[in-house]
Amino acid sequence: MATGMREDLLAAGLAVFDRVGFEAATVAAIRARARASNGSFFHAFGSKKELAGALFLEVLRHYHGAMLEALDPVPDAGQGIDRLIRAHLDWVVLSRREARYLFEISRSEWSEDVRDAQRAQNARLAEGLERWRAPLVARGDLLPMTPVMFISQLIGPAQVFCRAFLSGRDRTDPRSEADTLIACAIRALLPPCHINRK
Repeated sequence: MATGMREDLLAAGLAVFDRVGFEAATVAAIRARARASNGSFFHAFGSKKELAGALFLEVLRHYHGAMLEALDPVPDAGQGIDRLIRAHLDWVVLSRREARYLFEISRSEWSEDVRDAQRAQNARLAEGLERWRAPLVARGDLLPMTPVMFISQLIGPAQVFCRAFLSGRDRTDPRSEADTLIACAIRALLPPCHINRK
């Protein structure tokens, strides 16, 4: 099957899931949006759930790419925190439909079929973050903590604003809180003696 048709079906799936949600979405609606035949759909994907899983991995790859791009060129501790938080906020706002899919629409049961691929993608992100973070921890520029705790302190507070924005509960652009989120993350992640030098 041509890659173009597969990409068209993924884009159509994203649009339909964003408009009506996963449960209400139909293969017929996705096919109509992509201008694809029944045969073309089922040649590319065995089911709506399979398309949803493939789309999840594609969106996750885009998000992880945006985060890792923020670490090039390699920043110091404060710059890295600043860039990673801004990269997260920018991606959510500028890729709102994808962000809604990743953080609001996707379902854990889809990940049964894509769990290994998801784990591999998450591992690549974690490795990229650790390549930047580990030397800074070793030098005492970042506080020592587990990678999971680091991410929760870095992105967790921003996610609260992003989820409210994505769900429509709050129309305020979450990037308007970037400076405060960065200042809070710096206090949580840098040793006190480094914060006072900022």
